[in-house]
Amino acid sequence: MSDFRYSTIAWIPEAEGSWALPLLHERISSGSSPILQAASQLKLVCEQSVNPVLAVLDREYGNANWVLALTEASIQADCLMRVRKNACLWSAPPAYSGRGRPRKHGQKMRPGDPNTWLQADTEIEIDSHPDWGKVLLRQWIDLHFYRAPGQKVNLILVERMKPMSNGQPFPPLWLAWVGERTLPLGTVWFKYLRRFGVDHWYRFAFATIALDIA
Repeated sequence: MSDFRYSTIAWIPEAEGSWALPLLHERISSGSSPILQAASQLKLVCEQSVNPVLAVLDREYGNANWVLALTEASIQADCLMRVRKNACLWSAPPAYSGRGRPRKHGQKMRPGDPNTWLQADTEIEIDSHPDWGKVLLRQWIDLHFYRAPGQKVNLILVERMKPMSNGQPFPPLWLAWVGERTLPLGTVWFKYLRRFGVDHWYRFAFATIALDIA
């Protein structure tokens, strides 16, 4: 069973709780991919939902492939994805000069290289989060992935100011927001933390499978 891969969409409580309710749990066939399978599942969920859908996804989906899949499948959902620190995003191009081909990209920004960071559009501090303590939030709006210049992405950096028990800083959390809605920066980042309820469900499911096999 180690060769099998699955794609799961689950409903998770918005405010609190460490549980998840699986809606679709499907094996990824050899002719598909995690992104194509997840896009198909998310489209089905959106078509059945009467409320706006916010999908929170891990780093495998924080890229141009996922953003393009949302557009190609006409999926009406907001998405909050984790982004790898070696990803590259680009600002909007400068105004057309009237000569040559119009540019599609502006300045490049790499989360893992502070020397490339642009001026943040928004920056706020949360003094006493119940779990994370003091948190610094920064947001860059209207960026895009190189292969998806027409799809706007908001990039969010979450930094825990309190160090770990060994004195080292916590690794930064990079998130990308894609969607029609605009949620307050002080609220949207916390919604990603709710995704870990799915991890608890996976651990329970795999433990059950192991017990059945035993």
